[in-house]
Amino acid sequence: MIPKDISLSDIRTFVVLAEAGSFTKAAEQLGCGRPQISKQLAQLEDSLGLSLLIRTTRRQQLTEQGQLFYQQCQQALLDIEQAIEKLQDSRDKLHGHLHINSVGGPIGEDIIAPMINQFLGQHPEIKIELDFSSPRVDLIQEQYDFVFRMGELEDSSLIARKLCDLNISLYCSPSYAQQYGQPQTPDELSQHRCITGSVQQWSFKNPDNGKVEDFSIDGQLQCKNGRVMLASAIAGNGIIRVPELYCQKEIREGNLIPLLQDWRLVATPFYLIYLKQKNSAARIQAFKDFVIESFEQFNP
Repeated sequence: MIPKDISLSDIRTFVVLAEAGSFTKAAEQLGCGRPQISKQLAQLEDSLGLSLLIRTTRRQQLTEQGQLFYQQCQQALLDIEQAIEKLQDSRDKLHGHLHINSVGGPIGEDIIAPMINQFLGQHPEIKIELDFSSPRVDLIQEQYDFVFRMGELEDSSLIARKLCDLNISLYCSPSYAQQYGQPQTPDELSQHRCITGSVQQWSFKNPDNGKVEDFSIDGQLQCKNGRVMLASAIAGNGIIRVPELYCQKEIREGNLIPLLQDWRLVATPFYLIYLKQKNSAARIQAFKDFVIESFEQFNP
């Protein structure tokens, strides 16, 4: 039981402050002024008889006791939130909000967005906020429930469910091939114009020995948007490295041609990422199950 002189509201404010990293951001999230945040922090520290936060003109930092208190309270508040969500979830209808971040471009727009639309059609009481921002996101700080990402994951506090492997290939336009020729080996890419996204090191499997070889690529155009990369390649500006599903239509219509087909690029895993402790609410579980089932039927 929480002692009478310690307010649950003050504890929640402290947790938000620790996660936000500043009084200004915490005040914005809580919809109050910075003085209110300071007052609640002071009340909590007085009640505990401990200093939880060290604040200077440039930064703030949790004390050792503050870090321990934050970790325990953050989990406790999450448990309370999930308990409330479970009570609110009806047996027949799911409701509430889902915050989702995804890679954009053809994958986000042509694969993830239609899946989300189908899920919303099945669960009209659920509201979804879908964000296509590219940078790696912090699920805790930015309060996302799910993130769709390509590439490996190292953070042990997250669960990465592999949905599929995306086959990757090189392409250029017929006009580029006519003007500059086609590379016969990855070594020759240094002599060509290339268009790169977030990956500047391209990994190939040597057809002779099966070993993976890495090549650093200095792109004349760098852009993380897949559609922009495709448009630039079709315009004859260079060679692109993209998932095969990005440009099936362009290949059929003859606007792009595949390159170095003997040297296979290493496939990229595609993941659904979520927090370990964010898998209890019914809508969370329902969306996770829906995505996994959808990708089991999906052939990239």
